[in-house]
Formats: sequence, structure tokens, C-alpha cells
Amino acid sequence: MAIDTDNAAPQGLGKLAELHSEAAVVTKAEPQIDAQGRSYATGKRKNAIARVWLKRGQGRITVNGRDQATYFARPVLQMIIGQPFHAASRGNQFDVVCTVTGGGLSGQAGAVRHGISKALILFEPDLRAVLKKGGFLTRDSRVVERKKYGRAKARRSFQFSKR
Repeated sequence: MAIDTDNAAPQGLGKLAELHSEAAVVTKAEPQIDAQGRSYATGKRKNAIARVWLKRGQGRITVNGRDQATYFARPVLQMIIGQPFHAASRGNQFDVVCTVTGGGLSGQAGAVRHGISKALILFEPDLRAVLKKGGFLTRDSRVVERKKYGRAKARRSFQFSKR
């Protein structure tokens, strides 16, 4: 039984370093833009799901067919949606069209922010490091704890009295 030295696994640490350097060829991520010049991503937060389309424009954000300022009336929610653009220094360069379902306004704003962040990366892959550092790519998995039987809420018990 002879061993073919040409096809055998490399022996020694020197050959292992050569293999590692060959395997470490980095491929640059390509932008994923459709025929209309948009990138699409889905964002989630609590029970809200946002479908986000991002394209070059003047900075208009449309949520469920309405302007951002009318849909998210509180300034805090508008600030949450704009955070990815400010972190990436891309204010007023993209138009956003999104549809949001489920949850309340706070969860919907978080879902839109998550979707915008993911769509920005698909549009410009170089922004990944900035948005990752800001924490915009992590899906916040906290959801409301369910109510248990024999309890008033998830953990709250009914009032107890000895008499």
C-alpha cells in the first residue's frame, strides 16, 4: 500500500501556513441592487415586521403610504428611524419606502431602523463596520413574556389577604 505524496495532506506547520494563506483570500461583498435601483431588507423588533426598500433620493421616508412625520408623530420615534443614516453619514441621500405590520409604534420604529440598516449594507457593503459597531444590525430579540394561568399578568400574583 503506497501513499501518493502529491495528493497527501500537507505535513508540518510550514505547509499548514501555506494552506491557511491560500484559504484567506477575501472576496469583497457586492451591492445587491434590483433593476429599479433599490435594495430590499426585512427588519424585526418585538412583534413588528418591516419590509424596507432603499434607493438614492432626497431623504424622503414613507411608512405604509404615509410620511414618516405623520406615521411616527413622536420625535423620539423619528430619531430612532434616522439613526442608521446619521451613523453612516448618509443623511438625505436615500429615499425609504417601507410597510410595517404588527406590534405598536415603538416596535415598528425599531423594525424600520433594523430594516434600513440591513438595506444600507446591501446597497453599500462598506458601511457594515460602522453600522455593526453602532449595534444597528443586531435583531433585538426581547419580546413580551406571556401571561401565566393563576396569575394576574406574566409574574404578578393576585392580592393575598389572610381574612
